[in-house]
Amino acid sequence: MEKGLVHVYTGDGKGKTTAAFGLALRAYENGMRVCIVQFLKPSPSGEARFIEGLNDARFRVLRFERQHGFTYDPASKQTKALREDTVSALAFIKTLYTEQVCDLLVLDEVICSHQLGLISKEELCSLIEHKPHGCELVLTGRGAPDWLVVLADYVTNMTLVKHPFQDGTDARRGIEY
Repeated sequence: MEKGLVHVYTGDGKGKTTAAFGLALRAYENGMRVCIVQFLKPSPSGEARFIEGLNDARFRVLRFERQHGFTYDPASKQTKALREDTVSALAFIKTLYTEQVCDLLVLDEVICSHQLGLISKEELCSLIEHKPHGCELVLTGRGAPDWLVVLADYVTNMTLVKHPFQDGTDARRGIEY
């Protein structure tokens, strides 16, 4: 079994989650077992709804976050509840590692969870260091810290050049979500 590598999709441009889902579809079609754990996304995106519709145990999308509302106040009830949800997600990931039931694991928006203080540097490093040998690991989110870039094998920076949000265009179903 080949060693699985660590991928990081970061940057302020569009397409990090979409790129991760694209890689996941490629892996699935090549017989790999895929799991996507989404952070900071209490409701499914279009990509997640499609995957869930496959109803195949070899391709799972999980979200542990309940609807809390969002705040930047680290002492708020919402932030504490988000941290509890994050702890549940981390425990699930450790179970995946122990049972070795995943060939490709995507941790969608885990970098943002780290930036918000919901996942510590130590916890994120542990996820990387303890992943099973053959498991490919993908981390997405804006603002990957330098230490994470150094740990990763692949790093893709999605650069924002122009976006319709800048002209006041709202997110469009099927395109942005």
